Amino acid sequence: MKQLALPDGTAIPAIGFGTWQLANGRETEQAVLCALETGYRLIDTAKIYQNEDSVGSAIKNSRLAREEIFVTTKLWNDDQGYESALKACQGSLNRLGLEYLDLYLIHWPASEKRHAAWDALLELQTQGKARNIGVSNYSIEHIRELADRTGSKPAVNQIEFHIFNYADQKDLVEYCQSEDIVVEAYSPLARGQALENYTIDQIAGEHGKSAAQVMLRWCMQHATVPIPKSANRERIQLNFNVFDFELSQEDMDTLDSISG
Repeated sequence: MKQLALPDGTAIPAIGFGTWQLANGRETEQAVLCALETGYRLIDTAKIYQNEDSVGSAIKNSRLAREEIFVTTKLWNDDQGYESALKACQGSLNRLGLEYLDLYLIHWPASEKRHAAWDALLELQTQGKARNIGVSNYSIEHIRELADRTGSKPAVNQIEFHIFNYADQKDLVEYCQSEDIVVEAYSPLARGQALENYTIDQIAGEHGKSAAQVMLRWCMQHATVPIPKSANRERIQLNFNVFDFELSQEDMDTLDSISG
């Protein structure tokens, strides 16, 4: 699978599978198993999703080698702070049944406690419990603040990014990429906004693809890592089938213009 380079020389898969709003238990476990069988190798969860144990069960039952799967989870707002973040990470590892995370993110810049939380993430990286550390929903100002305070940068910033908010997020994406921070795109399918968009449908038809596949390909061609989620086997498989076509520059410019 295509991958994007991370600052430490490792790599992150070019597309991931998200688990937000998937119910803990059979729904999450079956969806993650299907994703892994389909070929996804990046699995994204969070403590607040309350499904880490089911994600862990799916990873175990997949029989794939641990090093083949890039596992991400996130530190929730209530756990920000130094000792609390260390404890929260261990709790996530226990629920996932893993010895280390490939990526651990601060979920939101929710309070001043985020500073101590970042210090904890640096320690977790030193300990080998989090191979890469990053943030989610951080603005340019938040990232600059973090760099000024600690002299370090997140490996990843996970943000909402899709065709319909491109104009609003363009500067943030370009800033992150200029700083060698990988951008992960959550809600890349814009929660169904494309279902009645003529322009996306037209471009999809020209490529023999679905609107969702075009939206995911658009994210990838902006050098971001989309993280679609679904509990439906067919959609999980279709969302992964985005490596056999390419949007032209004209297509990209047209799609970029949708958000104004």
